[in-house]
Amino acid sequence: MIVLGCNGFTRVSEVFAEHFGAVGIDKHYLLGHDAGAALLVDGELVAAVEEERLNRDKKTTDFPVNSVRWCLDQAGLQFSDIDLIAIPFDFSAQVLDEMLSGIVGAPIPPRPKLDLLHNIGKLYTEVVSHEAILADFAARTGFTPDPAKVVFVPHHFAHAMTGYYVAGMKDSAFLVSDGRAEVLATLMGEIRDGRIRVFGETAIGAEYSIGILFSAITRFLGFVPNNDEYKVMGLSGYAAPPVPNPFVEDFVELHPDGRYAFRQPLQTDNPRSLDSLFEEYFGPFQATLEYQARVAAAAQEMLNVVTRHQLRALEAKTDLGHLLFEGGVALNCLNNTPLFEGSRFDDMDVSFGASDTGVVLGAAVYAWMNHPDNDGQQKSVPRVTPYLGPEYDDSAIEQSLREFSDRVGWTRLSDDEIVDQVSKLLTEKVVIGWYEGRIEHGPRALGHRSILANPKFPDIKDVINTRVKHREPFRPFAPIVLEADAPRIFEMGRKTRSPYMTFVFPVRPEFHDVIPGATHVDGTSRVQTITEADTPRLADLLRRFTALTDVPCLINTSFNVAGEPIVCSPADALNCFLGTEIDYLVLGNYLVTKADTGA
Repeated sequence: MIVLGCNGFTRVSEVFAEHFGAVGIDKHYLLGHDAGAALLVDGELVAAVEEERLNRDKKTTDFPVNSVRWCLDQAGLQFSDIDLIAIPFDFSAQVLDEMLSGIVGAPIPPRPKLDLLHNIGKLYTEVVSHEAILADFAARTGFTPDPAKVVFVPHHFAHAMTGYYVAGMKDSAFLVSDGRAEVLATLMGEIRDGRIRVFGETAIGAEYSIGILFSAITRFLGFVPNNDEYKVMGLSGYAAPPVPNPFVEDFVELHPDGRYAFRQPLQTDNPRSLDSLFEEYFGPFQATLEYQARVAAAAQEMLNVVTRHQLRALEAKTDLGHLLFEGGVALNCLNNTPLFEGSRFDDMDVSFGASDTGVVLGAAVYAWMNHPDNDGQQKSVPRVTPYLGPEYDDSAIEQSLREFSDRVGWTRLSDDEIVDQVSKLLTEKVVIGWYEGRIEHGPRALGHRSILANPKFPDIKDVINTRVKHREPFRPFAPIVLEADAPRIFEMGRKTRSPYMTFVFPVRPEFHDVIPGATHVDGTSRVQTITEADTPRLADLLRRFTALTDVPCLINTSFNVAGEPIVCSPADALNCFLGTEIDYLVLGNYLVTKADTGA
């Protein structure tokens, strides 16, 4: 069975801009962000790519026409070969009724209420209804799908199934938390034998979304909401949360069954509605590290408190020992480690597609597993890799190099020679672009489109932030480490691996001076563990580098500059290399240097 997962809408950004004010700093306050496609063939995930990697528009919401075509081309298929199309949203007529009823009953004045009803009607009829999605698919691809072969998957079900599939299809309890799905922000339940059971009494509506609240705080601090929340997470390490914490003591109310509410419901169409309350709590906004860090630390503690409260309820409702945490809130890796360590669960997984980048995977898996033809069949456990997107062979790399030949020089080397030379280069204070194989899926660079550096230099973080990434100086960098070495360097607790950079661990004191460039101000690191099976050449590089330096980690950050998607093609990599102060570029088996343009 061939299933295509597809997320993205041609007109959603236009409609949100016109009717919901999603412009400028608020441009990502909309549905369908992180558009992309995935292809599942007989239960095997054979291809997936985010549309931004191909159209070069970060977090694009556009219909993923490039991603869809690439997935089909990669598998040698035509549209007519597809058995099912899976959409990771289900805006059914029933969901519309629920949305409209919620607006009618909301405590807002008549005129704004009527405006909101009108705007929701435009969004539904022009963008997200089943009919609008089918028409959009046909208009952009030239293929008119059979409505009977299109599965509209509830958004949070798609998130849960992403985690389930990536974790090896183990029976699992799940917590999904993000900004909002169709009408909900949070869902908990179980997956047994591929079937989802929802604990409906624990569900939280969008008016009490911890994800939207965290985005509102992100905006208040001067960053882009639904994009820059990781900056708030990084800032929180520079301060302790205030005592008492007004977010915890005054704003959040914890209720039975893992439910919670806020002192005042969120106006999900007005991201600025809480600014005055934030200033009441913390004083007038100041663009200083001290002020921003204090607010960030308070927000981080609030997030920890709310998710821990939810998890206690989930623990009481399930006897399963494995936990999945998915949705955009699960990317707050500073929360994930204490959340797991404070639980009774045996293990907890957060996938490489925890954000909306992954819902195309989960939607396809859900459609496949719940199709009548597969009912009762034994499902083989897949080996899932994040390296699912395009790769470019030597001829494509050579063509790009020739196009840049007046600006770069290059040498073709064997795998062993590449590893040998780069490991020696990394003994110095240099920055290297590392590009190999198929591009990784999800928001993290996991070793195929990465920027690497030696973490022994205390100021390497400043070098990369200012000369390469062009981003705020307070932001930390993550280390990659061999899975077998990780417990020696980091206090891993009950975790034994962190392959997707979704957990934060304290650096053991004896290694603070060994890897200062990968140690945050609070003494922690967001770790990626790797093995020979995951990324053989990168693992070999790390071993040789460690043998030369006694430094057991490398800095790994995404191969891009601030505001740009991670590089995909060789030309993308060369443009980033030449537009920054990256010292060397590895393009497959080519070691690339910048041409000497001096007189």
